[in-house]
Amino acid sequence: MEIKKVSIIGLGALGILFGHHLSKRMPQGDLSIIADQERIRRYQRDSLYCNGERCQFNYLTPEDKGEPADLLIFAVKYNGLQDAVKAVKNQVGEHTIILSALNGISSERIIGQTYGMDKILYCVAQGMDAVKVGNQLTYAHMGMLVFGEGEPGLISERVKRVAQFLKGKAVPYEAVTDMNRRMWGKFMLNVGVNQTVAVYKSNYGGIQKEGAARDTMIAAMREVMVLSEKEGINLTETDLTYWLNLLDTLNPEGKPSMRQDMEARRFSEVELFSGAVLELGVKYGVATPVNQELYRRIKVIETQYD
Repeated sequence: MEIKKVSIIGLGALGILFGHHLSKRMPQGDLSIIADQERIRRYQRDSLYCNGERCQFNYLTPEDKGEPADLLIFAVKYNGLQDAVKAVKNQVGEHTIILSALNGISSERIIGQTYGMDKILYCVAQGMDAVKVGNQLTYAHMGMLVFGEGEPGLISERVKRVAQFLKGKAVPYEAVTDMNRRMWGKFMLNVGVNQTVAVYKSNYGGIQKEGAARDTMIAAMREVMVLSEKEGINLTETDLTYWLNLLDTLNPEGKPSMRQDMEARRFSEVELFSGAVLELGVKYGVATPVNQELYRRIKVIETQYD
């Protein structure tokens, strides 16, 4: 069954990046952005721009009914996930495939509780250096979507369908058979880079060079490595090197999402990162002092918001 109709919920950096790319390669009626009426009015009034180009999106409200999506992509922040799950109910049909581009290791399970894990492919978005300021998104590296089944060693027909669609639309992707490991690797990366850049008020360049910030980032990532052993994932130095090498390819002036949130005085996804690490540390009796300190410092910063 060929993927033709695609819906995206969430117009942060990832939603705009992939939405704009697809909108130039799909019939307008086949790509829909799901948003409430108030957001739609704001998007239409102010417009959204991606690398200087005005985005041309087809919007649907949660109440609009029609044919369900063949592919549904979640690109919201974690604190908006529960509302997003409710908002896409008219987009989900018998054959809908769902990808979640959220950070962390829990969004697939949360979405699956409502729509069934049989509709979910595990996914991580990696390698992009997009920065969103107001209604303007800029990026040098688009990155890619990495996806696969939760069961190791399996490239299913669903995975092949998504791969065929993305290839046809020139979206960089990788279909893999070890998504649990890849998701934990991305989790390790986010725990390190998002929090460190936020606390040091820096950018990717700040952790691409030797120094205190890079040391802090790697130390936080190593705490995740220890926890991964307890979870049976067993991240290694090879995994650490892979993600550090990926970081070194990003635009030094780019910034991860948590740093962008703090600059905009938005509450961050810290509970997805060090918050989750601290919970797992308690669960397994593993000390996580670096993440404890990062959590503390981020919470202090957030208490200073108006």
